Amino acid sequence: MKTPKGLQELIDEGVVDQVLRPLKSGKEASVYVVRCGNDIRCAKVYKNMAQRSFQARVQYQEGRKVRGSRQARAMGKATKFGRRETEEAWKNSEVNALYQLVAAGVCVPQPYGYFSGVLVMELVTDADGHSAPRLGEVELSADEARDYHRFLMQQVARMLYVGLIHGDLSEYNVLIGPDGPVIIDLPQVVSAAGNNNARTMLRRDVGNITISLSRFAPELLDTHYGEEMWALYELGELHPDSELTGQFEFDERIADVDSVMQSIIDAREEAIIRQQGREAAAQEG
Repeated sequence: MKTPKGLQELIDEGVVDQVLRPLKSGKEASVYVVRCGNDIRCAKVYKNMAQRSFQARVQYQEGRKVRGSRQARAMGKATKFGRRETEEAWKNSEVNALYQLVAAGVCVPQPYGYFSGVLVMELVTDADGHSAPRLGEVELSADEARDYHRFLMQQVARMLYVGLIHGDLSEYNVLIGPDGPVIIDLPQVVSAAGNNNARTMLRRDVGNITISLSRFAPELLDTHYGEEMWALYELGELHPDSELTGQFEFDERIADVDSVMQSIIDAREEAIIRQQGREAAAQEG
């Protein structure tokens, strides 16, 4: 096949020997099956995104580290330089997350390097060596669905333990390899400690997987793994091999809104009094 533009540099540099076929193409990247020496791998070529795309990413980018204050200011103002920095940070986030998650024992593709905007990584295959199907493409028995669900909840918990949340986990970015599920597509990975939407995204990730697998095991809808693992994380009691039950006791106490409002009023009045005191002191001086 004709060499895609984004991969020519890798062929010139000897990183990739041959492009075998396209694997998939999406809004943010195109993935190709490539040969690197005797190994068959995949190459993810990130696409340059239009300015309008960055607005949808704001909720994911909160809490991410950037190289310096200049980059942070430019990214915040969405200048031309800032948009380039934002785009590069978006691409690097997946690469960094893959290395971190592999080290943490999470089932994600093994990365082999990031070259000129292209991520080279393990090609996940089925037992026959063909490209692995997505979770949403396979038919499962009830027991298989329960096993996959239990396994994926453990993977999500391990991600959370090292401070990461997938942010877009669903049946479309879980592949089924010969040894079970493999989580893919992580450019939108979220900082658990630095993002105000982290808890919501965790619950959404867990909910998406649960709803998908409940087609085969309906009782999974009665579990609450997202709430359970977030509570353990907040208490500092979540560990890579924490025994999760899916059970969670919700706080059903009615909030005392009147007391909260009175506290706000008291704090506001106290601030006004302090400000008046400062102004009076300034006049006397």
